[in-house]
Amino acid sequence: MELNKIILLVVIMIFNNFCFGQEEVKRNRKLDLINDPLTPSKAAFYSAVMPGLGQIYTGNAWKVPLVYAAIGTAVYSYSYNNKEMNKYRDAYKRRISGYLDDEYIDLIPQDEKLLVGMDFHKKYRDMSFIFIIGTYMLNILEANVSAHLMQFNVSDELSFKPNIDFEPITESANIGVKIKINL
Repeated sequence: MELNKIILLVVIMIFNNFCFGQEEVKRNRKLDLINDPLTPSKAAFYSAVMPGLGQIYTGNAWKVPLVYAAIGTAVYSYSYNNKEMNKYRDAYKRRISGYLDDEYIDLIPQDEKLLVGMDFHKKYRDMSFIFIIGTYMLNILEANVSAHLMQFNVSDELSFKPNIDFEPITESANIGVKIKINL
């Protein structure tokens, strides 16, 4: 029984070398992305599903830490200001109930100042939420624009050369633009 398994394995290994599959065509992923007209839409969709995925799809993985740093900073600010707002609100509620044992009793003896602190942190909490939404939308927009710019034609047939020419006789500078289009 063992000998049959070994012989079968050897036969499979020998005949495996003679089996040819279809030839694999090496394709350039970047060229596929450039030629696909749906690349910007796909990149935007991927970034909407998971922030940074559209940047990875277009080959700009170095932007992912920037995306998460921006969103993470906004989320941290939201969390911090929400926690502080709740501390001020709880301290105010305890003082109204007659308890004078909150952490702000020495720093803020007036009850109205607790409301001012609560409003301050509430305002910045709300602004942080707007920043979270803004950075999320900016992530989607950046993936879309980056994919569009990948498809932009930047060939050698297009050129733009601004130049500044100094005129020695009149001692003045001449500014000119030369546009060259090879058709």
